[in-house]
This record gives sequence, structure tokens and C-alpha cells, in this order.
Amino acid sequence: QVQLMESGGGLVQPGGSLRLSCAASGSIYAMGWYRQPPGKQRELVAAISSGGSTNYLDSVKGRFTISRDNAKKTVYLQMNSLKPEDTAVYYCNLGSRSSSGNYYPGGSWGQGTLVTVSS
Repeated sequence: QVQLMESGGGLVQPGGSLRLSCAASGSIYAMGWYRQPPGKQRELVAAISSGGSTNYLDSVKGRFTISRDNAKKTVYLQMNSLKPEDTAVYYCNLGSRSSSGNYYPGGSWGQGTLVTVSS
């Protein structure tokens, strides 16, 4: 099973930026970034296909960008204009993405990285 490891979380002020990284131990295909805010369910934030097609949670469109470097087996999540409601543990996932754009999570998850947006 492919191992995933996230990094890049931390404390940032509202309006600030962070870039999360997810390094994989093996080949990556469709990848997704999820987040779990305190006391809430995990939700899909962004996903990217093997070909680079992307989709985003409505509340992060225009602020977050998912990208990938296949040679480095790494997926990134650039987060700009961060808001307090973006506070969550962020997880990456190795899954699959349909031609219609739906992302389906697989069984490989990272350990998570905490993002706290607060002044």
C-alpha cells in the first residue's frame, strides 16, 4: 500500500497563505485533499486527476490550488486568502476520479497536518 505523508501545516493569520505537500512512497494517480474541522466531518477540498484535471469545494474556489509533480510523487495544496473557517486537519488521499469529475477516495491516507487560521 502506498504511504502518504503530509507537511506544511501551521498557524497563519487570516488572509495569509500556506502550501501543503503530500509525498507518496509509490506512484500516484488521482489524489485528493480532505479536511476535518474540529467537531465536524471530513470533507473533500480539492482533487486532481492523473492528467491534471481538478475540482474544488465551492468555498475554496479561487483561493486554493491543487497541483502535482509526478516525478517527485508529490501533490500540493496552495492555500491563499485563508479564513478562520479553513482551520482543520488536512489529509491527502490516493483515490480515483471519474471522467465526469467525481473523486472516489481510496484506502491510503496520510496522518494529517493541522492548519490553524487565527489572529
